[in-house]
Amino acid sequence: MLRLPGEPDSAHQPHRAGGRVHAAHHLQPGNAGETGLAGRSHHRAHPRRPRPGPARDGAEPAVSGEARTPVISVRGLTKRFGDKVVVDGFDLDVERGQIHGFLGPNGSGKTTTIRILCGLLVPDGGKGTCLGYDILGESWAIKQRVGYMTQRFSLYEDLTIRENLDFVARLHGLAGRRAKVDAALDRLGLATRGDQLAGTLSGGWKQRLALAACVLHEPDLLLLDEPTAGVDPKARREFWDEIHALAAGGMTVLVSTHYMDEAERCHRIAYLAYGRLLAVGTVEEVVRASGLSTWHVSGPEQRIAALARELEGRPGVEMVAPFGATLHVSGADAARLDAAIAPYREEASLAWNRGEPSLEDTFIHLMAEAADNHAGARR
Repeated sequence: MLRLPGEPDSAHQPHRAGGRVHAAHHLQPGNAGETGLAGRSHHRAHPRRPRPGPARDGAEPAVSGEARTPVISVRGLTKRFGDKVVVDGFDLDVERGQIHGFLGPNGSGKTTTIRILCGLLVPDGGKGTCLGYDILGESWAIKQRVGYMTQRFSLYEDLTIRENLDFVARLHGLAGRRAKVDAALDRLGLATRGDQLAGTLSGGWKQRLALAACVLHEPDLLLLDEPTAGVDPKARREFWDEIHALAAGGMTVLVSTHYMDEAERCHRIAYLAYGRLLAVGTVEEVVRASGLSTWHVSGPEQRIAALARELEGRPGVEMVAPFGATLHVSGADAARLDAAIAPYREEASLAWNRGEPSLEDTFIHLMAEAADNHAGARR
């Protein structure tokens, strides 16, 4: 039975408490050099890079010249599974202290890219660095300084909140782990639930626990893969408040999401479709670069429903999206769009106003322009 270093030599077997089977106290036998954890391994050990100090008053942290190097910098990143190209030769830079949103439909390559960046997958092409380490040859060093929160809850449901965090602290070999677990419980609002089984938590509380486990070792980079899927709006907002607090302290965050309101809370966003990077920048930059022209039209519900059907497919009209009793009508060619809606602008029951395209409008437009390179690929 394996055990962690620094633990006594007793109780090598799993123990049962309160009808539940817990992991044994001792998880790694032998000397510390056999664990393969940071600071204790004789194999591929790398020194930790200095971390920036906390920012003040929401400003970005003051960092040295070396620390100003992008936390993530990749060129031509490519990954294939069989004959399917899931990450198709894109470039990406993420600066320190940024919250960088990663958006795209299911199967667009977001999760694969995240796994490459944290050293869990080896790319088939391209080059780059993560936290100053080469993604091809120094993946072990990257893993020590990254917190990765997967799409699915991956902690032990038959352990309590405190037991899960203590287990993670032992895996990282943290000094003063009990104090750090207590601090994490307080910070994420989990202190009063410390003895509750993880399996009995709601989705929002599970995500808090998962986040606490990811940042327990104070990583420089936090990778979040659709962290709030299925979580209620209040829990999502509280989760994002904590993400912004971590970024204000100098932590860099790369987060994938399907929620447009979450994308708008990111400092910068990158949009992927079918493995290709289609747009990158601030929300305002991405929307402006789309070149979309948009009209908003409101009126009686039945007339708006009929108008939506009439406008779809007309030359110059790319999208017709209902929002209650209002339609968003968009197209990339402003002149053709104006011509398409001209016959309807004289109707007394309809009120037309030129509007700004939303982020959702922009992404639907980008998706429509992207070629599906997975079509016909062998599954």
